[in-house]
Amino acid sequence: MKKLMLAAFIAASLAGCASNPPLNFSVPSVGVSAKKVNAELKSLTVTLARPDEAKGKIPAAAQTEVPQMWQNALTEAINKMAIFRDDAPRKLSLSVKILALDVPGFGASMTTRSVARYELIDRADGSIVYTQDVEADGTVPFNYAFAGLIRARESINRSAQNNIAQFLQALETIDVEKPMFPSTQSGTP
Repeated sequence: MKKLMLAAFIAASLAGCASNPPLNFSVPSVGVSAKKVNAELKSLTVTLARPDEAKGKIPAAAQTEVPQMWQNALTEAINKMAIFRDDAPRKLSLSVKILALDVPGFGASMTTRSVARYELIDRADGSIVYTQDVEADGTVPFNYAFAGLIRARESINRSAQNNIAQFLQALETIDVEKPMFPSTQSGTP
């Protein structure tokens, strides 16, 4: 009887210690950029890929929360970086499409893979200044939490944070004067 009570106590204490973390895609340690992009960012949208353009699984549960969380975290990070010039004559839109959010079903360590396409578009002529599919993993080791659901949710957070962080690094290398895909409307090929 004492062993049964001890086992029940241990199980209850393990279950009580860990709570499911909230989704939090906010990228830690974002600093002000030394390089400025000579353009103003006028809009930022985040959407989920259609099934025909997806590059992996996107859980049905992600359909409502994930795009908004991603957009909020990206907006926060870009604001912290202060990389765009608000007084610049060139105006850009940033469009992000989440192409995959592969969450593991089970495992000791949990690794979520995210893929997102980032496109910066010149609002004046439709030129694509920058486009890139960014892929990132977020891994949570077994010793993070006993419950697999908690490790899986934290791996989603880490994957999204790593994905956004990779884009922010690439953002510092963009030259708006040399778009990746110039518009044919501007008169130059």
